[in-house]
Amino acid sequence: MSIPAQSLPAASSARIAPDTFLWLLVALSVVTLNAPAEIWQTIDHLRVPDTDDAMRLVEVRDLVAGQGWFDSVQHRFLPPGVVASHWSRLVDAPLAGLILLLRPLVGQRLAEGLTAAFWPPLLLGLYALVLYRGTRSLFSKRAAILAVLAATQTFGLTVQFRAGRVDHHNVQLITILGLAFCLIRGDLWAGMLAGGLAALSLAVGLEGLPYVALGALFLVADWIFRGRTALPGFLGFGLGLGLAAPLLFAAQTAPSLWGTTACDALSPPWLWLAGGGLFAALACAATDRSLPSPVGRAGLVALIGAGLVGGFAALFPACLGGPFPGMPALVRDYWLLTVNEMSSVPKFVARGQWEVLVFYPVLALAAAAASWGVFRGPAPQRRAFGVAALFLWPGLIVGWFQFRGIYVASGLIPLVAGPVIDRALSFAADREAASARRAGTGLLAAGLVGSVWMAPAYLATLLQAEAGTAQDVQGAVICQSDEAVAPLAALPPGTVLAPIFLGPSILLRTPHAVVAAPYHRAITGLTAAIEGLGGTEADLRRHVAALGVGYLVACPARPGADLQAETAFATRLAQGTVSTPWLEPVALPGVLKVWRVQR
Repeated sequence: MSIPAQSLPAASSARIAPDTFLWLLVALSVVTLNAPAEIWQTIDHLRVPDTDDAMRLVEVRDLVAGQGWFDSVQHRFLPPGVVASHWSRLVDAPLAGLILLLRPLVGQRLAEGLTAAFWPPLLLGLYALVLYRGTRSLFSKRAAILAVLAATQTFGLTVQFRAGRVDHHNVQLITILGLAFCLIRGDLWAGMLAGGLAALSLAVGLEGLPYVALGALFLVADWIFRGRTALPGFLGFGLGLGLAAPLLFAAQTAPSLWGTTACDALSPPWLWLAGGGLFAALACAATDRSLPSPVGRAGLVALIGAGLVGGFAALFPACLGGPFPGMPALVRDYWLLTVNEMSSVPKFVARGQWEVLVFYPVLALAAAAASWGVFRGPAPQRRAFGVAALFLWPGLIVGWFQFRGIYVASGLIPLVAGPVIDRALSFAADREAASARRAGTGLLAAGLVGSVWMAPAYLATLLQAEAGTAQDVQGAVICQSDEAVAPLAALPPGTVLAPIFLGPSILLRTPHAVVAAPYHRAITGLTAAIEGLGGTEADLRRHVAALGVGYLVACPARPGADLQAETAFATRLAQGTVSTPWLEPVALPGVLKVWRVQR
């Protein structure tokens, strides 16, 4: 029996549109970025991924409680509180606003937990919006969706948007991505927005400084070679940066500190450069008609640049050595160079920390693919690939020596990955395309998906499970947890000498003050923790007396580094192999060992 054709269901109507299917993959990837248990732990126990997140919540809590906007001192850190934070109030403000909004509804503690849990996903949504709109305008709708999908698989990116990640790196990822798209457009208004985003990045933290400098150099070089056609973007950037940077600086800096040099935060040295950029843009705009050749334009830029750099060196010589001037060798060797973000890729490999494979190779492939696009890509898209390469290569190079170099650069990976995956899908559907081209593009597209690198990382970990020499990371995480630290709150308030990484958690979960926390301005506290917990009994007692310490706290899983040939006294104390009458053991639940100092 035959069935009339018109009575058959339309097969096409039951199919999911390709774009819809991709968006479903994006949604699935987003909802699985955080395990429900992790989100709940953040809400209920203020579980945060990093010490910086804990300290940020402490800073925000103090602001909500009435601490002055311009008072950047954490008064329970190295009491009586003499260490001013270099962190930005511009990040504190929205977090404090969310807590104040939620507090009447759910109370202070739950308001903090909800803010910590859901602020990072809100920022991820903003990042995805910027990425989608920018990529769609440059490539295609499908490439834009694929870029967002690739972003959800890029671990160097997603780790900055995990529940509890309230530090400032995610904000910087957004500002630098926006800066990149504005540089690609290159007109006056895009240039002004680029300058404003550059100023915001500097106000939030100086990690974005290299990218701001590279963006400025890109626009300068563009003007030198293309002349008046490229002037609007250059002029707009100079105006945006030169005007916004002082305003943002004044908005978060006490007037009494406007003349104080701070090499690690937006302050006069960096305002000098921002103002110099404004002057350079205006000067070049004024002389553009009289400089018809690239040689003349290059000469003017060189003259202005020499004056700008020379003035910086003469006025702010302390900042020529980087953001950590005057750091003692002891603190540098036993703290700064031991943290993961300061480690090199070879150091990760030597310690058997193969998780580096999910971060670094995908960045290397993105930089290579962007460079290929500059020379071999479609002409209208070469500028986009050029800006991406401009930002990816420095992150790749710096990241080889210091892992933190990949943070901001990882935000540009999806801008390259989206178009490459889109091209690979097109080749896969084109039966006339050469097999080698289809295979090569497919492999490159797969390599630009960060989650693909989990397999070799996991395999390498299994093969070298016994060879790893890295510190007990999980032990440190347990020691910082709410279950471990909260019992300390039952003790009368006092000053605690504890391992450096424990400081922020103690401030967040107890009323106690701390001697040490992982911040480079607090050299006195860092020195006390390193020498006191890693030296002899005499060293420990000297620092305890000098800083009025009331409690000694140890994490058995992460003892201090031994400064002498013998095991440090504090380590042996935690192991129970020694005791001393001036330290009284305190029995508390949890993994931490606690002693009360006897006067």
